[in-house]
Amino acid sequence: MDRDYAKPLDVPTMAARAFMSPAHFSREFKTAYGETPYAYLMTRRIERAMMLLRAGMSVTDACTAVGATSLGSFSSTFTEIVGETPSAYRARKHDDAEALPECFARVLTRPTRYV
Repeated sequence: MDRDYAKPLDVPTMAARAFMSPAHFSREFKTAYGETPYAYLMTRRIERAMMLLRAGMSVTDACTAVGATSLGSFSSTFTEIVGETPSAYRARKHDDAEALPECFARVLTRPTRYV
């Protein structure tokens, strides 16, 4: 899921690959990762979008690059997880993250979703 975040992934397909029913796969995934497969995928997509927006990509291009199909849903999920709109995040300076070594910046800027 981390590698193929931009592809259209769904729970029944992932469950079939794991030889589980979709309901059992979702329960086991949530036990292991603390969130549902869809929530985990959206958090990873928002994480990649944050990186693209910091690099100067437009909100629409970042939305499509991470595999989101609806700009409105992408924006509302981004705002829910990050706490500001994608446009505001893109317009803000990110000098503090750029001053850190990349491995620390990746950990410290990683979005989290508390369910």
